[in-house]
Amino acid sequence: MNAQTSETFSRSADWWRGAVIYQIYPRSYQDSSGDGIGDLAGIVKRLPYIASLGVDAIWISPFFTSPMKDFGYDVSDYCDVDPMFGALSDFDAVIETAHKYNVKVMIDLVLSHTSDQHPWFTESRASKDNDKSNWYVWSDAKPDGTPPNNWLSIFGGSAWQWDAGRMQYFLHNFLTSQPDLNFHEPQVQDALLDVGRFWLERGVDGFRLDTINFYTHDAQLRDNPALPAEARSSKTAPAVNPYNWQQHIYDKSRPENLTFLRKLRAVMQPYNAAAVGEVGDEQLGLEILGQYTAGDDMMHMCYAFELLSGDKPTAEYIKEVMDKVDDVASDGWACWAYSNHDVVRHTTRWQLDDTAQRLFTTLMMCLKGSACIYQGEELGLPESDVAFEDLQDPYGIEFWPEFKGRDGCRTPMVWDDSNQNGGFTSGSKPWLPVSTDHLALTVAKSETNPNSIIHHYRKAIALRHAHSALKTGASSAMQVVDGCLVFTRTNDQEEIYCAFNLTDNTVTLDAPVGDWQPIDQTLSSVSSVDGKLNLGPWTPCILHRKVS
Repeated sequence: MNAQTSETFSRSADWWRGAVIYQIYPRSYQDSSGDGIGDLAGIVKRLPYIASLGVDAIWISPFFTSPMKDFGYDVSDYCDVDPMFGALSDFDAVIETAHKYNVKVMIDLVLSHTSDQHPWFTESRASKDNDKSNWYVWSDAKPDGTPPNNWLSIFGGSAWQWDAGRMQYFLHNFLTSQPDLNFHEPQVQDALLDVGRFWLERGVDGFRLDTINFYTHDAQLRDNPALPAEARSSKTAPAVNPYNWQQHIYDKSRPENLTFLRKLRAVMQPYNAAAVGEVGDEQLGLEILGQYTAGDDMMHMCYAFELLSGDKPTAEYIKEVMDKVDDVASDGWACWAYSNHDVVRHTTRWQLDDTAQRLFTTLMMCLKGSACIYQGEELGLPESDVAFEDLQDPYGIEFWPEFKGRDGCRTPMVWDDSNQNGGFTSGSKPWLPVSTDHLALTVAKSETNPNSIIHHYRKAIALRHAHSALKTGASSAMQVVDGCLVFTRTNDQEEIYCAFNLTDNTVTLDAPVGDWQPIDQTLSSVSSVDGKLNLGPWTPCILHRKVS
């Protein structure tokens, strides 16, 4: 496991195009203090390992001061580190160490809402006429005392919470302890832009913007229309949540949001920083991706949910998604992921064997866009089965047992067999139990096993970096032949032919015409006979040629 350090850190304006980003959930990455909770010093310790994977950047989920009712996504101080994660000096060490290894640092900004313990909300709820009275979304009750409209919370129930002090309701799209900021108030926008400046001055290279399409709401507070049963989806909320029963046209994804995003891009521009926005909207997801990333004055990329889906993607489905991107976001840029801290790990979700895991890894590194991998997926970690009594996630506790929440993908990273906690903590009890299934897949064991998937991740990431056509080149329209996905990536230097057999059968394809050469037999094991390519089940074929 070698990671080269860099004498000079570089950050070009377009570093994010085709970048591979490694997501860190800090509570579960590495505990340096023995309290059972991961921290920033633990990330510093593991940065040589992260750099050895070949990734361009890390994205760190929230570490700001917070009462932790939603594990950091409820911020009470945007410009400080929660003591459980360390101090600002520890974050400075993350930046310094990451940059030494030429790894960029993106942080998770949660701008749509705060904790109800944030001083802004404390002041806002104190009266109807204080300086911050309009910083959150307040509304009078209807004449019968019910909430102002029918909007629902993703975490269940009404999106409105009664406040006895102001004798008004306040809006919360998530927990009742996460009141939504009022982006129609100019002072709110200015304050949040200052938050961005604070971290940019501290050296961050970009932001992952949580729930980017939730920032602005309909100022008239109009009711959302009902969504027909046949049109309902469970990509944003679990199927048991009536949130899926509405067409969310007034509580999020409002056109007014674009004005703020342009302001944020202008703040980032002098730093060559990049932003990836999380679009939580299964009804308009790719359309919003197109809107939010079109042109040089909007966001750099958006985090797409289409490959975080429940069913194992077929060649037909991936073609459908990419065709849609070409249609509605041809001028934009997607960031693709299979797993993250909110969904069941894709190894389990798609019931992948080792061969299929490798194929999907290679496929991601060949798709147009940027790529995000979630801690532990490079080890092939499956979803953990967390007992109800061990659950921490309020979402899972609310909807158990039909929906078990997000703790199964958030259990601690496993590093070695030095203790029963997989080397995550020296303490006796981590904040979530370490899965016994994971202890056979630790980093230490994976490194010494030549057949482990971590080595495939390194090769696939290296493939992307070695060929500029895969990072930033154009992509042809995709074709599906007998369950195989076929496309090419090109730039003015090279052309890459990509074929992925996403079936359990051997498939024969016509070989591309011309002087094509295999790139790497360990990534692309395919035989060619008489102008035909024979692809075994779950096998990719990657060929390249120079462009004259």
